[in-house]
Amino acid sequence: MKQLEVKIMGQGYLLGCPEGGEARLHEAVQRVDAAMCKIQGTGKIKARDRIAVLAALNLAFELAEQPAAAPQAAPAAGDEPSLSVAEQATLGVLLQRLDRALGEDGQLL
Repeated sequence: MKQLEVKIMGQGYLLGCPEGGEARLHEAVQRVDAAMCKIQGTGKIKARDRIAVLAALNLAFELAEQPAAAPQAAPAAGDEPSLSVAEQATLGVLLQRLDRALGEDGQLL
């Protein structure tokens, strides 16, 4: 496994990456960095761990919406999209992993 040094919100991280996965990892880092910087830019949230959790939720929500390429009835005005039980469980697991990773020093690795 290859290791790549990346920056997210100006902070360096050393991440493991499978051979041939460098481009996908860099794309993921760019998406996470952009999502976190957007949240930080609002000025409402200062804590890096909270910014990371909100960014993770936003990205997971976007990802959950992607398979919705099949035609569906348009939601009524004011209807909030709901997450399935499986999606809620996945988000819960991701949040727990994120909390553990950021728990000690706020760095992923």
